[in-house]
Amino acid sequence: MAEIKHTTRKKKLGSYPSISVIASITLALFAIGVFGALVIYSKELEKAVKENIKIQIYLKSQLTDEARSKFKKELASKYFLPKVVQIPIQFISKEEAAQQFIKETGENFKKFLGENPLHDAYLIRIDETFQSKQSLTKIKSELEKMPEVFQVYYVENVIESINHNITQIGLAMMGLVAVLLLIVVLLINNTLRLALFSQRFLIRSMQLVGAKKWFIQSPFLWRAALHGLLSGIIASTFLVALLSFATKRIIELKLIQNNDRLLLLMASLMILGILVAVISSYRAVNKYLKLSLDELY
Repeated sequence: MAEIKHTTRKKKLGSYPSISVIASITLALFAIGVFGALVIYSKELEKAVKENIKIQIYLKSQLTDEARSKFKKELASKYFLPKVVQIPIQFISKEEAAQQFIKETGENFKKFLGENPLHDAYLIRIDETFQSKQSLTKIKSELEKMPEVFQVYYVENVIESINHNITQIGLAMMGLVAVLLLIVVLLINNTLRLALFSQRFLIRSMQLVGAKKWFIQSPFLWRAALHGLLSGIIASTFLVALLSFATKRIIELKLIQNNDRLLLLMASLMILGILVAVISSYRAVNKYLKLSLDELY
């Protein structure tokens, strides 16, 4: 009779569940990475919307080219124009405005009026710091006092609505980030505490043979730092893959993509993974060092 041998793979007593720890930390970091990316995209969208808030300045009729040029120079020096935008001032002649109106409506008003009643105009962008209701009202009043100006116009209700919605969304995002960050920290902390529970007798054995506190802690802390870094790298890789997929499906995302901020987010995930893993491991090891033998059981 052939002898049948049964081989069983026994799990080593006190073994550390590295794979499950890395997987848990990776999922937690990936979750906060996805939300962080949403915050970045929302901020870039907010920036794009605010950069396109414009005031229309209609000039008086019969202005000479010299007067219009002088007005533009004076306008360019105003404090409320953004410094980073290359073209904060755009000139639209009344002929261009008439052609645009006819193109959009299909009605040639010059035929029955016999003239073009529109005015030459400047479109100016306003710096983000001066887009509140009070600031825009002040800017409008200042511009209307200039002798070359016929009328100043902006869609007040729309701008107020944009500012209100941006403020509300910003507060909601901050609250959700704080809650999610707390959940992630607690999740990683509990994962590592459970993982180190299987190491409690190894910690006590090292303590009984006279090993110093730092000597006992250091291998666990180095391992935690390595796992945190590795989890951050994996989470960042998953995040890049997700964003690449999303960008291919939604082309418009490229317009509000900020690669510098996304790289900073990924670096932050790695740092967060290392910090939380090391601090959680330090607290867990310290706890087991202070427990009595009966409490360990």
